[in-house]
Amino acid sequence: MDADRFMQIHDAELLAQGERVLGAEFAAMSRRVLEVTELTSRLNVLPFDDEAGRTRLLEQILGRPLPPRVTISPPFFTDHGLRLELGERVFINQNCTFLDYAGIRLGAGVMIGPNATLITMGHPVDPGERRRYLSGAPIDVAENVWIGAGATILPGVSIGRDSVVAAGTVVADDVPESSLVAGPKGTVLRRW
Repeated sequence: MDADRFMQIHDAELLAQGERVLGAEFAAMSRRVLEVTELTSRLNVLPFDDEAGRTRLLEQILGRPLPPRVTISPPFFTDHGLRLELGERVFINQNCTFLDYAGIRLGAGVMIGPNATLITMGHPVDPGERRRYLSGAPIDVAENVWIGAGATILPGVSIGRDSVVAAGTVVADDVPESSLVAGPKGTVLRRW
């Protein structure tokens, strides 16, 4: 098992003794999820014209100042926030979800349509490991990428510069630069 991609949910020694006690890393992640859920709940009910309030909450969620000319339109959801890296001029439309515990990087000029989901964590497929571990890998979206409405980007995916992910596409594999990816399994349809 690749230790970099797996997090044990329960303390291994206590689990061996029959006790289901959360492991330290998982417990810390769970605390952060609760904190960020409270912050995004507040963000998502602000009046649309409260730009200062929105910026203040987003900076708490991200743990740092927003880069220049970043736009995030609520409602916006993330589970961690501290591992979401945004370049300048990133645009994130309404109702997007970022599960960023393993890290998400959006390069400068990235545009993301409404209802898009970027997921860096999941569970192993093996039934014996499903409830024991979380698995994850970072997502890297290069500069000037467009991600269409309702697209889903899965753990470990890299999307090359200037590419377009069509609306509704599920991206499970890396996308080469200057490509159009579409369909339920994210197939490269065209290169430029």
